[in-house]
Amino acid sequence: MTRVLTRSDLESLLDPAACIAALRDGFDRAGESGLPGRRIRTDLPFPGTATALIPGLLPGIEAYTVKVNAKFPGAQPALRGVICLHSGRDGELLALLDSATVTAWRTGLAAALGTAVLAGASERLGVVGTGAQAELMLRGLAVLRPWRDLVVHDSDAERAAAFAARHRGRATDSAAAVAAAADTVLLATWSREPLLRLADTRPGQHFTSLGADEPGKQELAADLLAAGLLVVDDRDLAARTGAPAAAGLPASAAAATLAEVLRGEHPGRTGPATRTVYAPVGLPWQDLALAWAAYQRAERDQVGSRVDLLG
Repeated sequence: MTRVLTRSDLESLLDPAACIAALRDGFDRAGESGLPGRRIRTDLPFPGTATALIPGLLPGIEAYTVKVNAKFPGAQPALRGVICLHSGRDGELLALLDSATVTAWRTGLAAALGTAVLAGASERLGVVGTGAQAELMLRGLAVLRPWRDLVVHDSDAERAAAFAARHRGRATDSAAAVAAAADTVLLATWSREPLLRLADTRPGQHFTSLGADEPGKQELAADLLAAGLLVVDDRDLAARTGAPAAAGLPASAAAATLAEVLRGEHPGRTGPATRTVYAPVGLPWQDLALAWAAYQRAERDQVGSRVDLLG
């Protein structure tokens, strides 16, 4: 029997603090598998769309995931698809999970973890792009290091105003205005042109950029990436499809991975004047970490429906 977990099921099963703990543990263990992160991606014959097949493995979990995603930037939600959770013993399809929910949670919470580790001590926070991933980043940061002041911007002014109202912040008219007001800036957009350049920033700021997760997308200009301490989640993927690649920078532009910082192999921020940038592409094992946690709790609490796909 296969358990089907919808968006509402997953929202009832997932807990930000527990998910962050699972992700932190995953960063410690992911390298033990010896398998690089992989993405099999192809463009679709529709404007601005693509589909991807993304497998996930993590040492210590006797299961694996296969995520089949389609991205339609103009749709709500923009991500649609399914995560298949298979037994590592016999290949049984244990669960089908809504991929938009799992992806938003793992991306937003992993970004919150990277932000908490790398950002300075200031509580002035900025957000550029007010979709699902921004919501999850804020939920994660609320667990890790709460903020005092919040300023936001979105290409949709009404959405920015609503987001600001929900989180007791204020909306402004540009990404540059956000950077001028905040010390830590979170970006989660579909932009294909840099939203911030070095001239828009100042020493000591931190930037987390989620918008360079596939070719052609770019939120931060090359001069800003080169001037800061650039941390990624996977050097090889970042060099091929992430922020360094989008900015035309070499693989060596990435000073460290988040796993290296978490393990103490790289010091991360070294002083109050250090500019830091966390620019992940998102790793397949993160889908597995959260899908496995949701599945185990669903089995315990009997959440979701069960179907016999072989019947």
